[in-house]
Amino acid sequence: MKAAIFDGPRRPLLIEEIADPVPGPGDLVVRVMACGICGSDLHLADVDGIAGGLRPLPRGAVMGHEFAGEVVAMGRDVRAEWKAGARVSALPISSCGSCDACRAGKGGRCPSGSLLGLGALPGAYAEYVRVSAHETVRLPDAVDFQAGATVEPIAVGLHAAAAAHLAPGESVLVMGAGPIGSAVALWCRFFGARHVIVTDLVDARLECAANLGATACINSGIENVIERAKAIAGERPDVVFDCVGVPGTQQLAMDYAPTDGRIVVAGVCMEPDRIVPVKAITKELTVSYVFGYRRQEFAFAVDMLGAGRIDTRAMISGSVGFDRFPAAFDALKRSKTECKVLLEPGL
Repeated sequence: MKAAIFDGPRRPLLIEEIADPVPGPGDLVVRVMACGICGSDLHLADVDGIAGGLRPLPRGAVMGHEFAGEVVAMGRDVRAEWKAGARVSALPISSCGSCDACRAGKGGRCPSGSLLGLGALPGAYAEYVRVSAHETVRLPDAVDFQAGATVEPIAVGLHAAAAAHLAPGESVLVMGAGPIGSAVALWCRFFGARHVIVTDLVDARLECAANLGATACINSGIENVIERAKAIAGERPDVVFDCVGVPGTQQLAMDYAPTDGRIVVAGVCMEPDRIVPVKAITKELTVSYVFGYRRQEFAFAVDMLGAGRIDTRAMISGSVGFDRFPAAFDALKRSKTECKVLLEPGL
């Protein structure tokens, strides 16, 4: 099969022929129809030393963990449950399916689990990918493959929004209008937030957030964020989401938050950071850190897409085939105007 191969830090991806995946007893092989480029992939492609606990990708690795496609092969233990041609998206996790973590929907915590596309197992920047059948979710007919490839990032946003324990009518401030920040905005609106205010330095990303659920946008490079937020909502927002994840943004979230406010940190900072605890202490802030999502949240996102209760089309900036993929991947390391670019192997 054709796949995009990692050739070393800061080197272009190579499009090469590699062996087709073979399903294990509890696996499926999925023909990839669409796979999103994630910011973590862009970061990993440039890592040449241990950073934030992440090791460099080995040469020959196949990245890609936001995907949808159709089943083409089944392992012997799942042939009664699955048929070729089933339209699916899958959690990018190979897990046992029977431990306490797996039964709770937390396959990423499985003691014997591995993540797809992050070096341990091949991901979906390829024509085919092998997945665990119990981590796979059928796509409703109303959900096309492009939307199916957005399920993974919007599940991340759902997990973050759920951690805020929103009450209807509350106001939120989302720092960062990348795919995760925009997904958080989508779910906060879904769960009844009255004001969903998103900040970013790039107007194009703010426009994407507005199309996904933000009720107001603030360019933090030219506006006073908290004064503008107070003018919009009448007071400081009840919840502040840090979806940026660079040194200084946690402290900024604490500065923005009101007394007794809540902060949810979803941005993954890979560098040492410093905060001034007295700000959080005197405000009696509740700070939550979130990572990934549960299988139940992934399935819920699929259900809501199928029911037409959410729409992620505004997240998709464009699609490319293998011929243009290495250049598109490299361009995203520098561009801040795109939201989600998809690899579609069939193009």
